[in-house]
Amino acid sequence: MKIKTKLNIGVGLLFMMILVLSVLSGWYINQLKKDTSNILKANYNTLEYSRNMLLALEEINTDPLAFNVFEKHLKNQQKNVTEPGEKEATDNVAIHFQALKKDSRNTTLQSSIRKDIAELMQLNMSAIEHKSSIADSTAKNAIMVISVTGMLCFIIAFILLVNLPSNIANPIKTLTESIRQIANQNYKERVHFESRSEFGELAKSFNTMAEKLQEYSESKLDKIIRGKKRIETLIDNMHDPVIGIDENKKVLFVNDEALKITGLRQENFVGKLIQDVAVNNDLVRDLIKDMIHPANNNSDKEPMKIYADGKESYFEKEIIDINVIPTGEKESHFIGQVIMLRNITPFKELDLAKTNFLGTVSHEFKTPISSIQMGLQLLENERIGNLNVEQKNLVNGIKEDSNRLLKITGELLNITQVESGSIKIDSKFTNIHDIIDYAVNANKSAAEQKQINIKIKVEDGLTNIFADEEKTSWVLNNLLSNAIRYSYENSEVEIDVRNENDKVKFSVRDYGRGIEEQYLDKIFDRYFRIPGTKKEGTGLGLSISKQFIEAQGGQISVESELGVGSLFSFFLKNI
Repeated sequence: MKIKTKLNIGVGLLFMMILVLSVLSGWYINQLKKDTSNILKANYNTLEYSRNMLLALEEINTDPLAFNVFEKHLKNQQKNVTEPGEKEATDNVAIHFQALKKDSRNTTLQSSIRKDIAELMQLNMSAIEHKSSIADSTAKNAIMVISVTGMLCFIIAFILLVNLPSNIANPIKTLTESIRQIANQNYKERVHFESRSEFGELAKSFNTMAEKLQEYSESKLDKIIRGKKRIETLIDNMHDPVIGIDENKKVLFVNDEALKITGLRQENFVGKLIQDVAVNNDLVRDLIKDMIHPANNNSDKEPMKIYADGKESYFEKEIIDINVIPTGEKESHFIGQVIMLRNITPFKELDLAKTNFLGTVSHEFKTPISSIQMGLQLLENERIGNLNVEQKNLVNGIKEDSNRLLKITGELLNITQVESGSIKIDSKFTNIHDIIDYAVNANKSAAEQKQINIKIKVEDGLTNIFADEEKTSWVLNNLLSNAIRYSYENSEVEIDVRNENDKVKFSVRDYGRGIEEQYLDKIFDRYFRIPGTKKEGTGLGLSISKQFIEAQGGQISVESELGVGSLFSFFLKNI
């Protein structure tokens, strides 16, 4: 039988059972409603009218309105005659009541009326008992019929519950397990369903697929082996050391370059846990320390210095996580890592040559620049001779260019110190106001030209700081110079110094154009300049400032909003 047919029969039976139960329950509930409403409508009202007539009869001798009350309930009763003999009893009450109205003191008539009303009540009480027994019988029949029907429905539903899901789920479970075997490359797996349902057809298709996969796997094995050999040869011929490990940190492959720099043999490396290899090899220990302690990984660390090729060589280490998405799945799985050491010795040597060249050229530039400035001072001396307006303008232009050239030369000298790692820090107790005065005086002329007001605020009681006075003054001077350069005319630049979290914070705020958010993380990079800016500069000032502050154990940061301005701050330890 087809699965669809089974489901239709099962669902249809359940639907029919629910429909039968609903019809039976509705019919019996309607019958009980009729029985109970008949009692309430007919007999209970008669008893109520009779009780009210008896109460009115008791007050006839004392209350003149009692006749009206009695007559009102009598009329209601005459309209509610429903039982055999009830009409005769009601008529007797009416006859005796008319006689009583003429002789209200006649106790015999009152007694007759009471007897008639009592007979009327007795008739209705008997009717209520009879109708209650009919309702009880109807309720018992309803309970029995609904119980029997419900039990039959339960038995049928239980049979469906036991058989129908297993008929569908068991083949699916078997097929799922077989598919898992195929996914694990066990292509000999087969499923066998004797059923003529859709599962039988599915089993035939599955077995055909498994046979083709088995045939394909066996025919492609040689190609896979050749591909593996090709990859191994490619890795062995790489000029950079490469080490591959699996997800359990077991070494899968090591090329010749890696063996050469570690001084190990392949049999002592491949197939071993890399932690075990690191125990007896310092270089391997340095290579895997970031893998063992990921929290200590520092992406900005210096290249590794390793003795290779008969000299000290420099390598950049890169650890690549290998994640793959298995066929048919959505989430990736971690299957290992590759450690690569990129030999950057030629680049390091070129960089060192560049640094030496910059240092030499910058140092040699200072002598002719000093001579030019000395000549300019002589030309400005009126004792030597007076200059006309054009000559003065020419001298001022040469002076500005020489100052700019001297500043660039100084930045190049500083950057050579940074690149060569020869920054010398001479920390001592320094007056904070001396640092501020140096920066303000150096930029006083530029501020006056743009009519910029420099506002200084130093926290009360903050006088000295333990720092390198020369380099700290240079940094503050550079930040203030940039703030004035990028500020609008007739604006304000603020210098603020205060204690913050046991550190001294120097801040320089301007209200210029500001910096786009996308450039904030690059502003301290060497030679970086914001695209589109027309301001002069080498792009080294902020980079040198960062190096000078960090060399003293401090930090430098920037906050900026386009159209509002920028806030540059650096922190130094308050000792």
